[in-house]
Amino acid sequence: MKVRLLLCFFVISTTGCVSYSAVSPGALDYNGFKVQTSQAWNMAPKEATPASRADSKTWTQDGILLDRIVIIPGVPNGESLFKVASSEQALPVFRADMLPNEIEELTEFSIVKLFGEGQVAVETTNLRPHRYGENSGFLFDRSVTVSDGPNYKGVTGAFIVAEQLYLIIYLGAEPFYYEKHLDEALVIIKGARV
Repeated sequence: MKVRLLLCFFVISTTGCVSYSAVSPGALDYNGFKVQTSQAWNMAPKEATPASRADSKTWTQDGILLDRIVIIPGVPNGESLFKVASSEQALPVFRADMLPNEIEELTEFSIVKLFGEGQVAVETTNLRPHRYGENSGFLFDRSVTVSDGPNYKGVTGAFIVAEQLYLIIYLGAEPFYYEKHLDEALVIIKGARV
């Protein structure tokens, strides 16, 4: 009960401090990473997602604690998927020669590090191929169990072009929010192009 009250307080207090911008339906281009949505979304400001890379975008429908799509364009060889707050929180880095299962593990370990080891358990399943236009890539599913908050399910799409990793991560709180936005999230993820 205490956790839920703190979560509600956090949502109320942060939404009053930062402003979200509208993402209109249609085609969007983030540094050459092209995505398309048929619905309007809300783009979270950088203050709400401090661990995001400078060029990453985070969209939400109902608030980032309930659902989010994280668009990560062009992670260069040798860099991490997220920013680190301190040297003690070292994140694993992307290597251009990684295999699909290694990128699956990279995202899993990155999320664990981001939440804090011991605070979250991440499981990825159902690694499968997918074509992103002319580029071969893959999809995989994820479940995230958080010690002090809602549990999440999600889908990730990824592919490598010119030794850079392009990634879209969808996470929704279980059970309601994950299902609520899954169909649209899959359209966005599967339709990504460079």
